[in-house]
Amino acid sequence: MIQNTKQMILFKDIFGKKVQVDFNGGDISSDGGLLLLKEAASKLNIFEKVANAIIDHRHPGYVRHEMIELIKQRVFQIASGYEDANDSNELRKDPIFKIACNRQLSPEYDLASQPTISRFENAPNRTTLYRIARALLDVFIESYDKPPEGIVIDLDDTADLTHGNQQLTLFNAYHGGHCFMPMHIYEGKTGKLITTILRPGKRPSGKEIVSIVKRIVSVIREAWPEVGILIRGDSHYSCPAVYTYCKEHNIQFIFGFKPYPTLKKRSEALQEKAKELFKLHNKPVKIYGEFSYQAKSWVVPNRIIVKAEYNSQGPNTRFIVTNLMHENRRFVYETVYCNRGSMELMIKEHKNHLASGRTSCTSFQANQFRLLLHSMAYILMHHFRDQHLKGTQFANAQFDTIRLKLIKIGSRVFNLATKIKIQLPSVYAYKDDFYRIWKSIGSPSNA
Repeated sequence: MIQNTKQMILFKDIFGKKVQVDFNGGDISSDGGLLLLKEAASKLNIFEKVANAIIDHRHPGYVRHEMIELIKQRVFQIASGYEDANDSNELRKDPIFKIACNRQLSPEYDLASQPTISRFENAPNRTTLYRIARALLDVFIESYDKPPEGIVIDLDDTADLTHGNQQLTLFNAYHGGHCFMPMHIYEGKTGKLITTILRPGKRPSGKEIVSIVKRIVSVIREAWPEVGILIRGDSHYSCPAVYTYCKEHNIQFIFGFKPYPTLKKRSEALQEKAKELFKLHNKPVKIYGEFSYQAKSWVVPNRIIVKAEYNSQGPNTRFIVTNLMHENRRFVYETVYCNRGSMELMIKEHKNHLASGRTSCTSFQANQFRLLLHSMAYILMHHFRDQHLKGTQFANAQFDTIRLKLIKIGSRVFNLATKIKIQLPSVYAYKDDFYRIWKSIGSPSNA
């Protein structure tokens, strides 16, 4: 069925008047809040860094869209909820998106269409992808005003289900389908993204984990020679190669550890004590113990901390392995290790709110580039919230709430001879917050 956007749409009459709708409103955008995001991005310098990392092999005579404009267009669309490249066909004419990408508003300066975006996403090779990831790491380092005393590098992965003939997609029985398993790496105390790496749908090997971590650590240590580093992850990242690397490079680590029969046997007395305390007091019990343990594949013994829990559902015994020497086992487990749970929220914002699971290209390298573009959107949204939403009701809001309340604003755009005038709704519910954010970013009169 052919859709005609010029056609009038009728709704039920109200107060004896017809209700008519069409798409002939002219230069109106539904994303007026992108103006705030555009200004926030200018403080971050992320677009320039990534654009400089990409070698443009296009013939200069045929180039209508500079590389930095394509990056801005794609990232701003993702941040605004348009994760599909097909959306570019309509949004290329959107006046607010043009302003955000520094394009003139006349029709001959429309943004890139879907075919151009697709060619853009399929162009980077492995070397370029590495340069882009390195640029994002530089953005992470430069986001600190001064070198931190210590950082927490959180490692985790998530299932990205695939459909169709895509390179390096594998069947994963646990997740019940073919998928990628992208690795997400964040700074655990601030929620800042360090990088994301697309991977086949299987758990990483110790060699693979070390190859990734050592590149990140070498860049961070080059910038901050004195910084303390703690690497944290679940049992998927707990392997001898990682322990050895951490010990050789003065890095602290804390990982979940599988409840092997040997460990269960060595913690039987602690588990029995938890059971007795539960029966005595009739309320859930958690007690902690530890012992030194060395598997055959380990170079040296490691510290194993045991959480022996007993409640109405029965025993729930957990183990972690660490080289931290803090004496308070409860603190090490509940505060240091369990705080990695906040990373699930970071991945949720990256994957669900920014739709980073849209890795539907055939080429694995194109899908990696898409993941990096979504990571840029995460960095931008996180910076926007962390730096410019303080003192507003959105200081701790999720990305989808920020998009709904602050970006999705109906805007009428007038392209006049001497200025561009943008009118926002008179009844916009968050005018005071919008003004406060604008002041935080730095208005031209105060810059």
